Amino acid sequence: MLATGEHYGYELVRRLADLDDLVSSEGTMYPLLARLSERKLVSSSWRQVDGARPRKYYAITAEGLQALDGFRGDWASFRDLVDHVLSLSK
Repeated sequence: MLATGEHYGYELVRRLADLDDLVSSEGTMYPLLARLSERKLVSSSWRQVDGARPRKYYAITAEGLQALDGFRGDWASFRDLVDHVLSLSK
């Protein structure tokens, strides 16, 4: 989701919860965002929009995009291996 633009933490929680219950709480999301920030894979900034309380927005960095590309390659290899193993059990 961050590859498509900036989002604030609770917005990410809501969007992921719509997809799956795996990451459906702020207690899961914020530590993950903190680790990604420490690794310089995402950046963050505080912003106040339309008079609402300030929110911390997150965006993927250039390093994050490189890591994402690497993960996509690794995921494709892993998926192919799992598909192969599952095909052996038929």
